[in-house]
Amino acid sequence: MSKLVQLEVPEEIERLAREVATHEGSNVENVLRSWLEFASSNIPIQLLPDNEVLKLCDSQMTSSEQDELGQLLSQNSEGEVLSQSDRIRLDELMQIYRGGMLRKAEALKVAVLRGLRPPLDIA
Repeated sequence: MSKLVQLEVPEEIERLAREVATHEGSNVENVLRSWLEFASSNIPIQLLPDNEVLKLCDSQMTSSEQDELGQLLSQNSEGEVLSQSDRIRLDELMQIYRGGMLRKAEALKVAVLRGLRPPLDIA
């Protein structure tokens, strides 16, 4: 679901977005939307409200991504030579996995500091 928002942006940002749009064969609105989506997924966790912090604590890769990652890792560990596209996809999925685990760990730290979750017992 989308909502129309009128937004004034500095000329430099508009110019850069227009150049990127021209290069990608897109339009300025799509470029700005993708930048906003990227920025929103990288908001510092300590700035998020409690409910969003808790969501991140429980976040996981999608089941289809988990299945695909498991299959590619299995093929790779069994000595199969992965195609170039499979190697690229494995790298992408590992990046998603690592990034997700890092955000999840940061969210857990914030949740513990805010008293939303108990500290982990590392005995």
